[in-house]
Amino acid sequence: MKFVTQENLAELVAKAGMAPRKRINFNLHAEPGDPTNRFLNAGVRGTYVRPHRHRTGKWELLTVLQGRLEVVIFTSSGEVKSRFSCSADDHHLIEIPGGEWHGFIFCAPAAVVLEVKPGPYEPQLDKEFGQWAPPEGDPAADSFLLWLETAKLGEVSPRMTHRPES
Repeated sequence: MKFVTQENLAELVAKAGMAPRKRINFNLHAEPGDPTNRFLNAGVRGTYVRPHRHRTGKWELLTVLQGRLEVVIFTSSGEVKSRFSCSADDHHLIEIPGGEWHGFIFCAPAAVVLEVKPGPYEPQLDKEFGQWAPPEGDPAADSFLLWLETAKLGEVSPRMTHRPES
């Protein structure tokens, strides 16, 4: 049996704050090959989760246990299609179907999310990243995250609006 307490959540948030990516996972499943992957994803404000999509049939179910998380859904060209605010206070649950472009914003000061998705976890096949969003560590990632925090429905990734002339 696994039991997660508020103290465990606080420890995860503290570890996330010290991590280079400003977030950390805590697996509840025994190994990546399990048929259902379950884990806590703790992140502090400023962590960048590059927009991505999972393969068809590889849905993602999540709920916020602490703090607030913004879930942003995109079109294939990087346009903001919808956004949802999920918090521990609202007890929201969201399921993102495979093939749906999405990203997350961990809101201040931090959030802890329970994620459930079908396994096995295969890192090379787990996700495809939007080419219209900068990779983690790219100098443009910080400005993309700032844009994403306030992007309205219908707005397009700034990376797509500043294409070089061919």
